[in-house]
Amino acid sequence: MRSNIITPTVTFLNEDKTINIEDNKKLINYLIDNGVDGLAPLGSSGEFPFISFEEKKKLIDLYVKENNKRIKLIAGTSSMDFEETIELSNFAYDLGVDGVLVIPPYYFAMSQEEGFHYYDELAKNTKANIYIYNFEARSGFNISADNVVKLIKKHKNIKGLKDSTSDAEHTKEVIYKSHMINKDFEVYSGFDNHFLINAISGGSGCISAISNIIPSYWAKLVSAVNNKKFDDVTKKMREIDSLMKLYSVDSNFSLLFKKIINEKEFKCSTYTFFPFENIDEDKYKHGMSILNNLGLLK
Repeated sequence: MRSNIITPTVTFLNEDKTINIEDNKKLINYLIDNGVDGLAPLGSSGEFPFISFEEKKKLIDLYVKENNKRIKLIAGTSSMDFEETIELSNFAYDLGVDGVLVIPPYYFAMSQEEGFHYYDELAKNTKANIYIYNFEARSGFNISADNVVKLIKKHKNIKGLKDSTSDAEHTKEVIYKSHMINKDFEVYSGFDNHFLINAISGGSGCISAISNIIPSYWAKLVSAVNNKKFDDVTKKMREIDSLMKLYSVDSNFSLLFKKIINEKEFKCSTYTFFPFENIDEDKYKHGMSILNNLGLLK
């Protein structure tokens, strides 16, 4: 299976925390022009828990129109309100997205039976292609490979999974077991440093937030893997290990990434949601130094 890089995009905001249309358009075109394979707005890096239902609809509509089917588009439609998740998923489907990315309800950790029940009902209530968002650190739930198999046996519209886990063996198990049922089932790693393991295991690649700030770098890495240029891959994966430090510079890395884009690539809004609207200058400089030390700043 060909490897891909999909960007879970940051969301540019106005001062009143509404969607900044022009800056989000800039980001869409910047990422496409620099070679990413797909876009995933309204994920964790897109600050989806803070964005109102109507603003989410506005952003998805913007992405569909601006992308204009140039690359894959998987829209985040997660909400603690299940009916809202269904409505937003159907809204996105009607607009023509390639799929929807959904994390289950967080705060109360679910059992495997409850997890199956959640995605089973979701699949019954939307025609959209569903990508399971597995992120135990945020949801308290780690879907098992056997549960994934049960779901894809029952529902043709469950098409893939983003596995944001520190346990690469879990991702490999999902790939191996799901491909025994459906060789086209897409399994993406949510952690950048698991990309090579994913590719070697037959997965679909990575949904990487770092690709917001260095999309062409990621595109070259994916190309090197797909063309079996493993000397290039080895060097870049070592650099990816260093870049992982960007995620821990601050509690919400979205602000750091927006500020880097604003300084490094194009002028854009850097507003984020309370209480994450500020970043210590030393932390920002540290984030920039991580990129600068690898020669990734212009």
